[in-house]
Amino acid sequence: MFTPHSLGIALLMMIGSALFWGSWANTYKGVKNYRFELFYWDYAIGIFLISLVLALTMGSTGNDASSFLNNIRSADTQDIAMAIIGGAIFNLANLLLVAGIDMVGIAIAFPLAIGIALAVGVVLSYALQPRGDAVLLTAGVVCALLAVFLDGKAYGSLASTGKSASKKSIIVCIVSGVLMGLWAPFMARAMTHAQNGDALSPYSAAVFLTLGALLSCFIWNVYFMKKPLVGEPVDFSGFFKTSFSNHLLGLFGGVLWGTALVFNLVAANFTGVAISYAIGQSAPMIAALWGIFIWKEFAGASSKAKMYLVGMFAFYCLAIALVAKANG
Repeated sequence: MFTPHSLGIALLMMIGSALFWGSWANTYKGVKNYRFELFYWDYAIGIFLISLVLALTMGSTGNDASSFLNNIRSADTQDIAMAIIGGAIFNLANLLLVAGIDMVGIAIAFPLAIGIALAVGVVLSYALQPRGDAVLLTAGVVCALLAVFLDGKAYGSLASTGKSASKKSIIVCIVSGVLMGLWAPFMARAMTHAQNGDALSPYSAAVFLTLGALLSCFIWNVYFMKKPLVGEPVDFSGFFKTSFSNHLLGLFGGVLWGTALVFNLVAANFTGVAISYAIGQSAPMIAALWGIFIWKEFAGASSKAKMYLVGMFAFYCLAIALVAKANG
């Protein structure tokens, strides 16, 4: 399988993962008259297909034990199950994130949900495996929570511009963040456990995680189609009636996210998880910039709201730096 053999290539892959993770939500912002529950079917198909394509190409360069198909044959079935379960948890979190984007926009939903995910992921990882500087990790969690608080304050300030600031939308983003912080330990176990077989390679782990996400759509997404968080119930007929461009945007959004996942996991083999994770977690800042400058989600906002946003950026960047330093 392909793995980077120089810091430059690894760095490009990590930066690419952050850019793709921070940009995929623009595909949903670009669709026309297409409910997020229907958009998400295209997205889920996209993340699985690109993971499979990359596994069969980049993950199959050679016929050694680490190549994709050989790795699957020798993999521990428990690790495969862990990756699939992780994918199902991720999928519910991501569905709620897309719902949050539908409610409050990219600039608010991304930093709010992923900031909480960063805090939950750090605390849970340390509880399961106490590694790293506890003081720096605690400081990083505090900074992440402060960034989340300021993000919420920025959204609350939008009420003065006549935009709705519902408690439901904030709760959706918070629940998304908590769940987003829970799936990573399943993925880590799948790639390091190997009790009754080999651990999953980054490419194999990505395939089974995205497979779990796609399969779980028949539970999570069907439920939200019947009991939507926004608007009236929706049925599958809208999926077949929408434009080809809407389907392409959904698939492209999935391709961006799935490519980012594979790039981040593969780069971590060279740089270590701490650096790869930290750079990947800068994605919400990229998403927020899209929301602010391209989609004009804060057009007409007060100076107080903009001040809260600046504080959010500062504390989030500090949180990433502290977590990376603690694990470095």
